[in-house]
Amino acid sequence: MIRVGVIGATGYSGAELVRILSGHPEVELNLLTSRQYSGRRFDSVFPSMAGMIDLVCEDFDADKVCDRADFLFIALPHKIPMKIVPELVNRGKKVVDLSADFRFSDASKYEAFYQPHTAKDLLEKAVYGLCEVYTERIKQAVLIGNPGCYPTSVLLPLIPLLRGNLLDGDSIIADSKSGVSGAGRSTSLTTHFCEANESFKAYKIAGHRHNPEMDELLSLEAGKPTHITFVPHLVPMTRGMLTTIYATLVGNIDMECIRDRLASFYSGRSFIRICPDDRVPDTLHVRGTNFCDIGVRLDKAHKRLILVSAIDNLVKGAAGQAVQNMNLMLGFEETAGLFHVPFPV
Repeated sequence: MIRVGVIGATGYSGAELVRILSGHPEVELNLLTSRQYSGRRFDSVFPSMAGMIDLVCEDFDADKVCDRADFLFIALPHKIPMKIVPELVNRGKKVVDLSADFRFSDASKYEAFYQPHTAKDLLEKAVYGLCEVYTERIKQAVLIGNPGCYPTSVLLPLIPLLRGNLLDGDSIIADSKSGVSGAGRSTSLTTHFCEANESFKAYKIAGHRHNPEMDELLSLEAGKPTHITFVPHLVPMTRGMLTTIYATLVGNIDMECIRDRLASFYSGRSFIRICPDDRVPDTLHVRGTNFCDIGVRLDKAHKRLILVSAIDNLVKGAAGQAVQNMNLMLGFEETAGLFHVPFPV
C-alpha cells in the first residue's frame, strides 16, 4: 500500500480527494492537513464521512509530511504550493498539485495572471496532468500540475480535432457554466445563497485566469499561437460544469468525421464518453463521477461545429483527475478508486 497525504484537506477539492482516496484499493490515506481545522477530526468537519475517516487534521510540517506519506496531493490556493512543493520533490516525494502553480511551462504567462513564481526551475519537471492526452509523460512524472476544471472541459473535446487539423484555431469560442462549488469553500458575497440562488450570470469575460492556461495548451497542439474567446458563467447549482464550444471547420468535414476522430482518439479511455446523436451531455449524468461526456453537432449552413462537454467540476475537474494522475504515475489501473456508478437521478 502506498501512503498518501492530502495537504489542504478541508476545502471542497481536498474533501473530494479524501472521499475518493478513502475507497481506493491501492493506497493508505495516512495524513490530512488543514490550517483552519487543525486538531479536529475530519469527520467533524464533514459529517458525511463519519465511520469512513477517523483521521485528525494537522498543521503542515514538511518533516512530518515526508515521514508519513510517499505520495502527496496539494489542494491549496495558488502561491502557497510553490513554497512547499520544492522541498517535497527534493525529498523524493511524488506530488499532484491542484493549484495553478505548476500548470504553465512558461513562467511569464503564469506571472502575468497570478504573481511572481518562486519555483521556476520545477516548471520544466512538471507535467500538465490532462490524463487522456499526456498519458505517457504523466507516467514518468514526479510533479503534476493538475488542470483546472474549465480547461479540462474545453481541452478534452478540442485537442483531438486540433491535432487532426480539422478546426480553424482562430475561430474557437468556449462558453462554460459552472456550479458554485467551483469558487471554493471560503465564503464570499458572490457565492452567498441570496446572491447565487435564482441567478445566472457571466463573469470575468475575456479575462479569466484559465484563459491563458487553455491558450498555452491549444497553441502547443495547433502548432501556432492560438487564443480562444472564453466566457465563464455561474449557475445556481452546487456542482457540475457544462461547456459549449463553437468553431469553424476546415474543408468539407461532416459530423461523422468529427465523431470518428473523437472516438478513435479516446478509444479505450474509460472516462471519456462520446454521446450518441439522440443525446447531449448533461451535468446530471456525470455528477459525482470522473466521466467527461462529449456531444457533437454541426451547423451546416455556417460550417460551424458545436461541441458540448459535461463534467463534475470537483471530480474530473479537480480531485478525480488528480487521483487518475496518481494512478498513472504509480502504475496502478487508471480507473482504480474512480469507477463510481453515476446516480440515475
